[in-house]
Parts: sequence; structure tokens; C-alpha cells
Amino acid sequence: MTKQLIIAEKPSVAQDVARALGGFTRQGDYFESDDYVLSSAVGHLLELAVPDEFEVKRGKWSFAHLPTIPPHFKLNPIEKSAERLRLLTKLIKRKDVTGLINACDAGREGELIFTYVAQHAGTSKPVRRLWLQSMTAQAIRDGFQQLRTAAEMSGLREAAMCRAESDWLIGINGTRAMTAFNSKSGGFHLTTVGRVQTPTLAIVVEREERIRAFRPRNYWEVEATFGVSAGEYVGRWFDEGFRKPEDDEHAAAPRIWDQARADAIRTRCAGKPGRVEEESRPSTQLSPLLFDLTSLQREANGRFGFSARTTLQLAQALYEKHKVLTYPRTDSRALPEDYVTTVPGILGALPDEYTGFATQIIKRGWVKPNKRIFNNAKISDHFAIVPTGTAPKNLSEAEYKIYDLVTKRFLAVFFPAAEYQITTRITRVEGEAFKTEGKVLVTAGWLAIYGKEAALEGEEASGSLVPVQQGEGARTEEIAVKALVTKPPARYNEATLLSAMEGAGKLVDDEELRAAMAGRGLGTPATRAQIIENLIAETYMLREGRELIPTAKAFSLITLLKGLGIAELASAELTGEWEHKLGLLEKGQLSRAEFMGSIEAMTRDIVERAKSYDSDTIPGDFGDIHAPCPKCGGQIRENYKKFQCQSCEYALWKIVAGRQFEPHEIETLLTTGRVGPLLGFRNKMGRAFNAEIRLNDDRMPEFDFGQPREGEDAQAPDFSGQTSLGHCPKCQAGVYEHGTSYVCEKSVGPDKSCDFRSGKVILQQPIEPEQMQKLLSTGKTDLLRLFVSSRTHRKFSAMLVWDAKAGKVGFEFEPRAPKAPAKGKAAAAAGEGEAAAPARKTTRARKTTA
Repeated sequence: MTKQLIIAEKPSVAQDVARALGGFTRQGDYFESDDYVLSSAVGHLLELAVPDEFEVKRGKWSFAHLPTIPPHFKLNPIEKSAERLRLLTKLIKRKDVTGLINACDAGREGELIFTYVAQHAGTSKPVRRLWLQSMTAQAIRDGFQQLRTAAEMSGLREAAMCRAESDWLIGINGTRAMTAFNSKSGGFHLTTVGRVQTPTLAIVVEREERIRAFRPRNYWEVEATFGVSAGEYVGRWFDEGFRKPEDDEHAAAPRIWDQARADAIRTRCAGKPGRVEEESRPSTQLSPLLFDLTSLQREANGRFGFSARTTLQLAQALYEKHKVLTYPRTDSRALPEDYVTTVPGILGALPDEYTGFATQIIKRGWVKPNKRIFNNAKISDHFAIVPTGTAPKNLSEAEYKIYDLVTKRFLAVFFPAAEYQITTRITRVEGEAFKTEGKVLVTAGWLAIYGKEAALEGEEASGSLVPVQQGEGARTEEIAVKALVTKPPARYNEATLLSAMEGAGKLVDDEELRAAMAGRGLGTPATRAQIIENLIAETYMLREGRELIPTAKAFSLITLLKGLGIAELASAELTGEWEHKLGLLEKGQLSRAEFMGSIEAMTRDIVERAKSYDSDTIPGDFGDIHAPCPKCGGQIRENYKKFQCQSCEYALWKIVAGRQFEPHEIETLLTTGRVGPLLGFRNKMGRAFNAEIRLNDDRMPEFDFGQPREGEDAQAPDFSGQTSLGHCPKCQAGVYEHGTSYVCEKSVGPDKSCDFRSGKVILQQPIEPEQMQKLLSTGKTDLLRLFVSSRTHRKFSAMLVWDAKAGKVGFEFEPRAPKAPAKGKAAAAAGEGEAAAPARKTTRARKTTA
């Protein structure tokens, strides 16, 4: 008796197929019935590689061996799944198996997984394709009645293979070419590039450039308190004729850029009566859509600080190990239309804590056809992440958090919208308009699932307004001008970077390419987390708290690609162009040979451009340094890697200890012999440190941590050229700037008798001389807002204070809203050049720094 071998992409799908068709018995990692043998891959089992005769070892990544374009690729088994590959190969070669059924996921990757397995097995047995978008038993049985032929799938199969091979060619050759270029001057400087990785990095670098270029602007807002018979309310002045200009992202209706104008409004309106206009309207808020992987990763990062990779691992464990969630590596936020009949069963099987809401949904008939929830057109390889109905057991705390997020979202999507009443009140005083807004929750709807706190969120944010009687006027009780400052763009965190990757198609100017990227973006839900981790592992980015910060290596790569004229490697347009061509290939409108021909041409161009430049000839936005060479007096000019004298061999590296020098810093260093303290250096362990840079006797830069050079220990520093910042709080001697610190004059030199010393930079917060003067004269600085915790990496605001009892500099925090006082001692940790101090006024610090 002959049989057909069914190969699914993962074991859970194989089990679903076995249950739907029936008649199978399990034989270890495969099933067998009278008509079928059924097994599965476990994701990708093979990866592309260059045949040995065309490959070169890593140490030989020179231009002599580039480009690497093999006439054909070989497939290497992935070690961790090699056993499963051997099983499938054995089943394919069984004599009673006369044909194969590809039951891998309905998409490009599923096609590739099966194609590679069949290619590795060397089979010529006929293949048919099972194409499923729903995993209900009936959908599976229907799918087997409508199997597609291999010829029908040829376009998708060739597109899948082209995508994999082109990613390999561009990634490998781009990485080897950039590495060879950066290693020309010696050493081995691994410089990885990739079609998804590098444009993602470019997004982060562009944001950091905007942050660095940001210059704060002062603006003012006018806020008034109005009195009516029922009480008081606050209104904010706004410009009724405001139109958002295209060239000013900070412009807003309430912002006044001239203090004199703000003061004039205050003067004109102070104590004057106002006329009240009010409009009230209902508003509804639908629940968010079901989760796909990217939106789940964003939510978990925002709520719990989980990295994208951690969330994927937790969701994968909840799917594979605990069987309580559906397949997580999905980009769909909808369910198949035939799941309308499946959902009530899932609701009825949820744990007790969700039963009340689940019962309400079923009893009120809220599960019904709804294109927002059930929509085949919005499903690709997989549908949204939802609970399976299997009872969760022995979940870790982190696993439970993800399960709870998914389950509550699943319940919420069936609940009705939350309903609000929104009131907008305009108070007109002397021709000026002041706006007040109130928002009251009328019906919680889906917000009830998230508890009282979430349900009242809108009400607590703005609340109801004190009522105004018909025709009643308002009195201007108080009016004040608030001085404010614009803020730079926020750095990316994993949640916002995932959103940027998902929506990268919007950055593409070409309409056709933008359309090709619709719904795709950079990477896939399954790969985005690993892309971020790879960028961190390759030290292109640092993860500090929840922020992702590009390194000097990242800026250097983007500069190099632009200089070489291959900026497309750092652009989302490359993915758009590929997706457009792959779409044509799937439809049979472009041949595999044509597509790969364009990729090979691009590969050769990348290598040739890298070959044709040296580090000092790379074009870029480089200029002259306005300070003479300390060796010969010649002109120093910036290039890709160095600040190089044009008349002699004197040169300074641009990147030192993971930090890139700016031209103005080099100018200061060459003019005065020192610069700093500078922030952002990194030691070999990746830890940040701050330091001054000084020129040594050979006129080369070196770190200055405030320690005397060899031979200088015998004499005290000369402070005669400085003015004392104040009296030392320990011994009343003078305090001066010295290296990276403020020091008591008696704490340095051979006859030191005091130990007072405080860093110029404390927990990444620069301490200006004016603030040290305040500390010494009043015992306290102003409120400083740029401290970054060395433990949590989060920013915080505090004042530096002198703790006379402890004899140390410490912190005093902003008063918070009254609440029960914390018991015990709170402490702040500190490293070199940092202060630690009381967490509250009533507690003492356990550690300070000198």
C-alpha cells in the first residue's frame, strides 16, 4: 500500500492535522495511518552555506577573495535540529511513500523550509501543497480536498529561495567588504551589515543625531484659575488661529515664544471677568486589537521592561511547553472567520479569574462575525495570539504576566467600547481664549477587564469640570506665566524601535516600493527581536535601562556607507525594492535569473566601491580643525577614521574607548592641552566612565583622572591661576577645579591634610562650577535633572547636599505627593566620581564618593 508523507512546519500543526483527519497512531516523532505518514519540521532545519571549494576562512576576508558569489549554494543542517532532519529524510526515502504534501505554514518561509528539506533529501517524488489560514478541524479537512500542485506554487517557491540567497549574498559580502576596509590599517575589525540590521541601525543613529543637534528653546504658557458659583477650574491660554507650520515640530497652540507677549496677556487678563462657552459630546474608545508578536513585545516592554527577545522566549514557552497560547511568531492581529464557533469553547475553558468576563461575553452574545476580529483577509501565515483554552499550570511569574496580557486582550476585544463624556470649555477674557477640558467615564465597557484603576484612568486624568450655570460669567482669580523649555526627541526603546521597524515602509518615498512593503516593514515578527539583540551583541547599540543608544561604531558604519555611495544598505528602500520584485516573481512576471542577476550586480558594486577608497579618501561631511598641529604647526583635517595633519604623520584617532571625539573637542584639546571631563567612554567590560583628556609630553592624548603624572607627586598643584569656588566644608580651605573633580586645596600634594573631593560629573550629571559654589555656600545645589542610576540606568532628579553628620556629599530628592513614609534606610550607590546620599531628607546615605 502506498502512502503520502505530510510534512508540517511544527509539531503542534502535525498534531492538529492528525486529529482532524483521524485514524493515526503515533510512532515517536511521526504519525501513521492507512493513507498517510505525518511528521513535522521544527522551524528551519537547514541553512545556506558556500560550498567548501569556494569558501575562505575568516582571517582571509581580504578584497582578494571578494566578492564571494558561488555558482550554487549548499545546505548545512542546523545542529540543534539535526535529529529531526534525519527523521524526515528517512521518511521521504521510504519506498511506500510515493508523494509528499507540504503542510508547512502558508507563506514564503513555510515554502522555504519544505523546499530545503526536499532538496536535502534529493527526492524527485511529486509534491502537493496544503494551504491553510485556519486550524479548525473542518478547515484542515477542507484543505486536503483542495491541495495545490507544485506548479501552482513555483512562484512563491522561487521568491522564497531568492530572498534567502540575496540576503546571504548582500549580508556576507557586505560584512566582509566593510570588515576588509576597516582592517586595512591593521588588526581585524569585524563590521557586520545586513539588509534588515543596517537600516534598523540607521533609524536609531538618525534619532541620536537629532538629539545631539537639538537646541532647547524657551517658551511660555499662560494658565489662569477661574471662579464660578460652584467652585474653581483652571484654563490654559491658546491661540485660536494657530496652524501647525511644517518646519517647526515644537509649535503648538498654547506655546508663546515671546515672554513679553505672555506677560502682556497676564497683565491684560488679571482680575478681569470672563465669558464662558461650553460644548459637551459623547466619545467611545474601542479595545485594542488582538496581539501579534510585535504588539505583544511592545506592550511587555512598556509594562514590564521585558526585552523583545525575552517576550518571544516567554510566548514560545507558553505555546510549546505549556500549550496555553497559540503560535506566537505571527504578524496578524485577526482570527480566521470560522473561529467564531471555536471562541466560545476557549472562553468556557479559561481559568477562574477570567470566568466572570468570559461568561458575560457568552451570555450576551458578543461573539459574532465582526471583520475587526474575524477576518481572513488580514491573516498571513498565522493568526493572532490568543489563549488555547488549556488550563495554565506551573507558570513562572514572567510567563504568567505574558499569559495574562494575552488573555485579557482576548476578552477585551469582544467587550463593547468604553464610553466617555468629553467637555470642552472656552473662557474668554479681554479677547483672549483659555481652554479647559474634562473627560468623564460613563460606561467602562472593555476597560472593566483591566480593573478599577484602568476603568477610571480617563476620569482621573482630567475629570469632570465644576458646573457653570447658564449665562454665568467667570472671575479670573489667579493668572500665571509658566516658563518652559522644549525637549529633544526621546531615544528609542525596544517598544518604539519595534514600532519603527514595523512601520519602516512609511519612510520610503517611492509609492510603488512603499506599497510593496505594506504590512511587512523591516524584518518579520519572528526576527525583529534577534535583530535588536544582534546590534547590541555587535556593539552597534547599548541597552541602558530601557533606552537603546547607538555607539561610535554605529555612527562610523553609517558614515562609511554614505561615503562609499552605498547608502541603500542603510535604507528601508532596499527592502521595498526587493519586496516589489519578489512580488513580481511570485506572480511569474519576473524570472529567478533576472532577480538574482540584479543582486549579484549589487554585490559586486558594494565590493568595488569599498576597494576603491582608503580611510583618508572616503567622502564625508569632514572639515578642518581650527588648531595647528602640535608637532609641525600644519593644518589638521578630519577624515573617516582620524584627525590627520596634512604636513606630517601626526594623527589622533576619532574613536577612543568606544567614544567618538567631536571636532570642537579636538580643537580645545590641541589649543589648551586638555579637554573635559567628557562623558560616554566605555571600558572593556562595557561600563561607562568619564574622564578629562590631556596631551602628554609627546603631544598625544591620554586619560586624566586627576592623578599626578609620574614625577609630579612631590609637588602640590598650582591653583594660583584659579579663583576659589568656596570654603571646604571640612577644613575651610579653598576648593578648586582639579582634573575630573572639585578638590580642597589641602587634599592634594605631599602634605595633604583633608580628603574633600567631589566629581565634576556624578552619575552622568555634569556639575557646573556655579552649582559647586552653591553647594559650598548654602549646603545645597539647585535641582539637577540628568542623574542616571548606576543600578537601574533610569534618569532621576535630585539636589546635591552636604551631609555634615556623615561628612559626605549626598542627594536630596524632590518632595513627592504625601504618602506613608518609607521605613528603613534608602541608599544610592555610586562609583568613581559619583555621589550617593539620602534617598529622602530623613534618611542617611550609606555611601558617598570622593
